[in-house]
Amino acid sequence: MVETGIAILLWTAFTLIVACGLALDLVGLFGNWLILGAVATVWLIPGFNHFGLWSVLALFAIAVLGEVLETVLAGYGARRFGGSKGASLAALVGCIGGAIVGTPWLPIIGTLLGACAGAFVAAALYEYIQMEKKAGEAAWTGFGATLGKLGGLFAKFLCGLTMLLVAALTL
Repeated sequence: MVETGIAILLWTAFTLIVACGLALDLVGLFGNWLILGAVATVWLIPGFNHFGLWSVLALFAIAVLGEVLETVLAGYGARRFGGSKGASLAALVGCIGGAIVGTPWLPIIGTLLGACAGAFVAAALYEYIQMEKKAGEAAWTGFGATLGKLGGLFAKFLCGLTMLLVAALTL
């Protein structure tokens, strides 16, 4: 069994890491993986057996689900706002490209802003150039892609909260 002082230190670090993970989810970064890493680390510490293999595997599945939802919802938003399948794909590529471009400009927040702007620009440009839609219609599709991206971030955050709940229930 781990001594009380060390246990308090470990649980404090664990709590801070989980809180950082949830905050990172809100800006589209790797928060759920941070939460999974914290749980797996605590699981591996000898004498500190609060989580089991099934808990870690369940959290892994939820983390994957969060990533899939975040990625797919931007394209779904573009489609729901009148975009073509190509606009959906463009929105996904735009999210990734925008996040990469935005990150160096404003760390953390730049990632979120870049991903949203990238989804908007890529979906709108695709509709305007490839589908020959009017600028207003193309912008509407871009707006849908941006809303989808924000919905994806919210879904990813909810997956992080679900991971926290699963971890709490397995204590």
